[in-house]
Amino acid sequence: MNILIMGPAGAGKGTMSDKIVEEFNIPHISSGDMFRAEISGKTELGLTAQAYINQGLLVPDEVTIEMVKRRLTKDDCKKGYLLDGFPRTLAQAEALEKMTREVGIPLQAIICLEVEFDELAKRITGRRICKHCNEIYNVYFKPSSTEGICDVCGNELFQRSDDTVERLKVRLQEYENQTVPVLEYFKNAGLAKKINAGQPIDEVWKEVKKALEEIND
Repeated sequence: MNILIMGPAGAGKGTMSDKIVEEFNIPHISSGDMFRAEISGKTELGLTAQAYINQGLLVPDEVTIEMVKRRLTKDDCKKGYLLDGFPRTLAQAEALEKMTREVGIPLQAIICLEVEFDELAKRITGRRICKHCNEIYNVYFKPSSTEGICDVCGNELFQRSDDTVERLKVRLQEYENQTVPVLEYFKNAGLAKKINAGQPIDEVWKEVKKALEEIND
């Protein structure tokens, strides 16, 4: 199963990705992980990307595209893959379609997680993280037993500086600007599967699994 997962910050991409990887036994390929691997490995692509990042510039599409292509040609992708964080632009979407067809592993499904703004705001602004063990809580959905204190290790919880409504609005606008052209590009192929990710996790997973099983049939 060759899958792309998309969704705004707080939509639950990480949770659904974990479940998809476990269910279909395929590698989870995130753009962030790819960049870190190339940079830490001091590959030519990694050094090029690092040079742009150090200057505060966006890494050019051609560098990102080449990283993805190299990753998708590894043996563990022969039986499928889950792409996360790529493509972000129309140029990347066009390159992805071309490269996956060339190597015989074209996209089969795009899982698009959709959540109403008010729900996303609660997920983002309510998030609290332990400074010591990184356990994650939410004051609305999963509060710690004692406010501000981690249940696991007893250390202090904190709120990330960018977990605000203002920052969420900016991130959603960025996501909207990036996502619409990508989804439009793949629209004619009928690959997009829109999922109501504002439901409880189990219900969201039921919808995701059903959508993917229909592709396999």
